[in-house]
Amino acid sequence: MTSIQRKIWTLAAIVLFIMVAIWMTLTYYNQKTQEQYNDILQRYLRMNEVTTASQQTITALNNYRLEPTAANLGLLDRSKEELRRARLGVINLRNADNDFAITNYMNLIDSLLETMDRSLLFQSEKESEDSANAFLEATRISKYISEMTLTLIDTELRTYDQFYRGIIEQSAELKKLGVWLLLTITLLMLLFTYGFSLSITKPIQKLTQAAKELSRGRFDLKVEVKSNDEISFLAKMFERMRVNINNLISEIQQKAQLERELQQNKLLLQESQLRSLQSQINPHFLFNTLDTLSKKAYLEGSEETSDLLASVAGLLRYNLKRLDRSVTLYDEVNVLRQYMEIQKARFTDRLRFEAVIDESCLHVQIPGLTLQPIVENAVIHAVEPSEEGGTIRFRVADGGERVRIEIADDGPGMSEDKVSQILEERPVETEGHSTGIGFSNVVRRLRLFYGIDDVMEIASGPEGTTVVLQIPKTRRFDSDD
Repeated sequence: MTSIQRKIWTLAAIVLFIMVAIWMTLTYYNQKTQEQYNDILQRYLRMNEVTTASQQTITALNNYRLEPTAANLGLLDRSKEELRRARLGVINLRNADNDFAITNYMNLIDSLLETMDRSLLFQSEKESEDSANAFLEATRISKYISEMTLTLIDTELRTYDQFYRGIIEQSAELKKLGVWLLLTITLLMLLFTYGFSLSITKPIQKLTQAAKELSRGRFDLKVEVKSNDEISFLAKMFERMRVNINNLISEIQQKAQLERELQQNKLLLQESQLRSLQSQINPHFLFNTLDTLSKKAYLEGSEETSDLLASVAGLLRYNLKRLDRSVTLYDEVNVLRQYMEIQKARFTDRLRFEAVIDESCLHVQIPGLTLQPIVENAVIHAVEPSEEGGTIRFRVADGGERVRIEIADDGPGMSEDKVSQILEERPVETEGHSTGIGFSNVVRRLRLFYGIDDVMEIASGPEGTTVVLQIPKTRRFDSDD
């Protein structure tokens, strides 16, 4: 992880490096140009030193001729030595363009030195005329050297004229290069600074926006910040806090929903119990009476009447027990069979009941009094109004994660409004001779019991009505009834 402080130091180091690179480049080119210029200037100075040294030597020789003292002689020797050193300096000025001129120039210097030596020799031998002639010749040679120096300097000027112009052009180009380089570096630094600042401010803006959304209660938006500094760590902690708060809110909402469902379920159960209590007149007395009548009918040889009374007793006993506990599909099927026995005794051959049951599915938990009200609705609306009666088909099959229960009749069917009324859990007016447990009540209890909405489908038409129950094999909360 790269810290923001390290990023700032990196930016400062890059700026410093660019400035040092520019300074070193300009310094190098300036130093190179200055060295070339100094080299040319030194050539002119060395040639000028020869002229100056030759003139000083002539002056020292003239002074010695006029006053032949040891001091003047020493001054003359020093002047001659200066001239020899100047001659050595001229040797280094030789090139392909001035080779011939430099050779003549050095010969003139040698001739001057020889003529001066000859003048001194004649002076020492007291030959004044010859000494004067040699002095005059040395003076002419000195003038030739001065003229030759001017010629060489003029030649050097013509030779290095292009160089001077090149220096001037190079200086102008360097100025242009400096301006363009400054503009380019400024632009690059602006772009780099913008990107650098954006890498810091953009994550902060995202984090600020995420904080605003959280303050508005939107805990479902994920906090995503792409960075590799402290802001990234802060965003990760922020995201973890958001997830924890969101989970906590979800748990609170889930618990509140469960409490509401539990309260509704209790109200429904109380309603069912109240409806059942309306028909209770000392249940134990009623059960005992029905059992007595069943045994008496059996002893008198009316076995069919005995079975009918036993079915009625079993059905009443099942309807009047506590409805706040779940039962198995096996119990519901048994009660349904008892109910159909009673209805067959009532409708005789007009009622036909067909059942196909997968025994492996009968262990599934289901709310009490679920199947009977649906079959009862089919009996009341499909079988009873028809003189020819009708057929009710009951089927239990394994559908994978769910158990599929189908209850079909061949009656006239239901209207779309009534189907919508049932599925939307709106109250449906029941017939006076029904058990009192409404169709909508069944739908509501199934949805509360399993915690899902797609638990029932109703397909109705002129050829009949089919009710399909999709019962999960496992409940969402097995411990809550």
